[in-house]
Amino acid sequence: MSTTAPVAEATGITKRFGSTVALHEASIRIDAGQTHALVGRNGAGKSTLVSILTGLQPADAGSVTFGGEPAPRLADRDAWRQRVACVYQKSTIIPELTVAENLFLNRHDRGAGGLISWKTVRAKARDLLDTWSVDVDVRTPARELDVEQRQFVEIARALSFGARFIILDEPTAQLDAAAISRLFTRINDLQRQGVTFLFISHHLQEIYEICDAVTVFRDARHILTAAVDELPRSELVAAMTGEAAAEAGSRRRGPSPDAADVLKVDDAALPGAYEDVSFRVRAGEVVGLAGAASSGRIEIAETVVGLRAAVRGTVEIAGSRPRPGSVPAALKAGAGFVPQDRHRQGLVPEMSIADNGTLTIPERLGRAGFIDGRRRDAFARAMIDNLAIKTPGPELPVSGLSGGNQQKVVMARALANDAKVLVLINPTAGVDVRSKEFLLAKVEEIAEAGTGVLIASDELDDLRMCDRVLVVFQGRVVAETARGWHDHQLVAAMEGVDLDA
Repeated sequence: MSTTAPVAEATGITKRFGSTVALHEASIRIDAGQTHALVGRNGAGKSTLVSILTGLQPADAGSVTFGGEPAPRLADRDAWRQRVACVYQKSTIIPELTVAENLFLNRHDRGAGGLISWKTVRAKARDLLDTWSVDVDVRTPARELDVEQRQFVEIARALSFGARFIILDEPTAQLDAAAISRLFTRINDLQRQGVTFLFISHHLQEIYEICDAVTVFRDARHILTAAVDELPRSELVAAMTGEAAAEAGSRRRGPSPDAADVLKVDDAALPGAYEDVSFRVRAGEVVGLAGAASSGRIEIAETVVGLRAAVRGTVEIAGSRPRPGSVPAALKAGAGFVPQDRHRQGLVPEMSIADNGTLTIPERLGRAGFIDGRRRDAFARAMIDNLAIKTPGPELPVSGLSGGNQQKVVMARALANDAKVLVLINPTAGVDVRSKEFLLAKVEEIAEAGTGVLIASDELDDLRMCDRVLVVFQGRVVAETARGWHDHQLVAAMEGVDLDA
């Protein structure tokens, strides 16, 4: 390890959010000139560490230093920008402004009378982009930039404040192979110019291609830091998952040998998302789609329920082929759906629990398009009892519920139309432990009753009940594992790592 002061160092960091421990005495040291990877499963504490390293929130305990000097006060945003910047997966570029305006937002040179000299701003922007070899016209509206160009503009903007330590948060998630190659070339070029990177990624092959060192977090703690070229991939996977990972499984009986197929997907393809995907789900069977966020697993699940339309191939639900890209058609065919983001896709916040839970079955609640409130509320009370939703009554706006109870409402609506196949995307994301256990137990109960279940998730706990897990990597199903897999084996497959290599 270098004897000079690190570019950035966090020591003994602890951070709590209520009863949740997001980081516990965690540490990381990033030396000058490195591209240093930070990896870990969801919930490991990576995002919390980034927010502390960038001064967005304070640690409850521990310290952060830059170049051996204590971090600035949180209120001194200019001082933080001079030391560190983060290029997030979701761009912070303002689409309505030009590249030049984004680069020098709130830093415009003013001429006589206090007016902004746009000629000077554009000239400074061109000089900045030329310095860091970013080939973008400064007059271009930011909305016209592609993902790769936006990333390079954000990096240049960070460097313009004086920061030479850049955090890249999942930078390749929306890039194709050629763009990833160009990004890595640019990272290497900037390293030679004295820029240091913290590289956060779920793709282990990228870490071995671009990074010098890697730090692993697991369960809110620092597990190891090692030179990439001295750490076998199998050991990295084991550090991420835990050496004592238990064998996955479930006490469910599983589907009967003669169970009928309730979902058939054949040769489905959606360019840029997935290719040549085929699989079956039988009545009473739980099948997992495992993979990283950009693997294609979410798009496959959304195709099944009509949120997306495959350009070729077929989807058959309970013997019928619903019109591609039609959610109503998929629901009518027998699909139930719990979407990825309950806030944006699953709930109407100011509507009541009763209204949210019955959105998919208006025909059962009255005639000629009119809803019988008493019938709706009676249905909602049965739903509340069935899923143990904590509420004073069905009339409460769903926004008044906890995250776990909101997810139960989404689940209740998915079951309201007596689904033949239930499609779940990240079904326990953002819920407390007790709600998570309840929801997963309810899924097992639903499968025992004969409903087929498809779970698209990268959370191992969501996948443990599955009879089979299909692993999706870079848009293709690359492996199938039966019940009884070990954590490190499944994670390795999800990351495209061959443990036997």
